[in-house]
Amino acid sequence: MIRRSGFTIALLAALAAVGCDQSTKPPPPPPPTVTVAHPLRREVVDWDEYIGHLEAKEKVDLRARVSGYLESADYKEGSLVDAGTVLFKLDPKPYQAEYDRALSEVEQAKAQAANAAAELVRIENLRRSGGGSEKEYQDARYAKMKSDAAVAAAQAAAETARLNVEYTQVKTLITGRAGNKLVTPGNLITGGTSAGTLLTTIASIDPIYCYFDADEGSVLKYQRLSHEKKRVSARDEPIPCFLQLGNEDGFPHEGVVDFVDNHLDPTTGTLRARGVFANPQGWLQKGMFARLRVPGSGRYQAILVPDAAVDINQSIKYVRVLKPDQTIEPRTVTLGALFGQFRAIESGLAGDELIVINGLQRAFPGSKVIPQQVALDPNAVPLTAGGAASTQALPATRFMPATMPSTPPATKPAAPNATTRPTTQPAVAAPRTLPAPNPTPPDRGAADDNK
Repeated sequence: MIRRSGFTIALLAALAAVGCDQSTKPPPPPPPTVTVAHPLRREVVDWDEYIGHLEAKEKVDLRARVSGYLESADYKEGSLVDAGTVLFKLDPKPYQAEYDRALSEVEQAKAQAANAAAELVRIENLRRSGGGSEKEYQDARYAKMKSDAAVAAAQAAAETARLNVEYTQVKTLITGRAGNKLVTPGNLITGGTSAGTLLTTIASIDPIYCYFDADEGSVLKYQRLSHEKKRVSARDEPIPCFLQLGNEDGFPHEGVVDFVDNHLDPTTGTLRARGVFANPQGWLQKGMFARLRVPGSGRYQAILVPDAAVDINQSIKYVRVLKPDQTIEPRTVTLGALFGQFRAIESGLAGDELIVINGLQRAFPGSKVIPQQVALDPNAVPLTAGGAASTQALPATRFMPATMPSTPPATKPAAPNATTRPTTQPAVAAPRTLPAPNPTPPDRGAADDNK
């Protein structure tokens, strides 16, 4: 038993020695791989969005000018009708008879006028030969004037009767889409007043209006920018606007803001404005709701980064900048407007840095990484009607900070957008070091593509 115990002890000691010889520390993991890119530099415009509703530029409640029995309604309901088209016909016989009677009275008045004229000529000839009194001459002259006036009155009455005959054919005065027939043939129509029988409605198609209400804060902003010559006021000249229907992508319909009301509604604190849009095919219809974009700034150069690359540590917004030694530096930034998936950076970046756009949760501040550089696509920045003449006509109001590299980016920027923005932008802030990172990555404001 003693020998066996000693053998066992020796065997265990040998195995322990072999195990100690094979126990070595594992190699450290390689630095994580992250995707980095230079920010984009684009000339952009901030756009304010509103919900509006479409209204016809011209709308007519069609009523007859005379009363009578409706004989026919000669149009297809819901169809497009041209100005001057006869839509309804009233029984013209009573008005035709009145017109004939008026014409006969005209002839009677003319006959009396001819007799008065002949009598005046006779008295004048008689006076030239020494006969006739002054009173006879005056009576004849006044009778001629009275008969001439009677002819004019009879002719006016005849013209009124003729118009009444014409008004038995109810025509549309505008080109547009006709509504349904509110009265069918055989009914007695009351006409001639605003309370007369409503026959149908006509709404014009092209162009069409879009009314929207701007809140008081936006109105004050527009007034300040206009006063500082940083934004064109719609009261001074038309400004571009863009419209989107519920089933459309982007804002494909371009128009102008041609009207701004003269007061704010005290119950809502909003100011009504109107955009006008071409509508040759009639896709925009009265009563539809639409989204409307109007310039909320002026054309300005912006530094753009993917919005997913912006992180938040408590209330501090920052991006991860790649340093020359391949380590990560958090850089505090001031955020601007959002353009699709890209965020404008007001301050904090010069524009020539490499920022981490993918793999943010592996890029701890101060840690070393393996960068994979890619180029951001400038065409991925959505711009409303980029390069449109209407937007290019607006003034540029802000330029890149002085620290922005003067060399153009590798990719050519797309055609600029336009509008107005305050020129008093904060200077580029010096990089600020964030508090020491937590053992776990900070909460992100956007999803990580490489998660």
